[in-house]
Amino acid sequence: MAYFDIERLEKQVNEIIECCRRLQEDNETLRARQESLTVERAELIQKTDLARSRIEATLARLKTMEESL
Repeated sequence: MAYFDIERLEKQVNEIIECCRRLQEDNETLRARQESLTVERAELIQKTDLARSRIEATLARLKTMEESL
């Protein structure tokens, strides 16, 4: 009976080790994805700010043209 318990315990330990390995891989994947999304977000914020500036400049020019008419 003790041999059976040791086999069962060994199986459980191996399952835990495998679970930890998978979780570590998932964690690494998620961290890489998070970093990628953070970079993408920063780029989108920069593009949005640039677009906003261009639109504001265009509106200012249109207002100036309108006032001179």
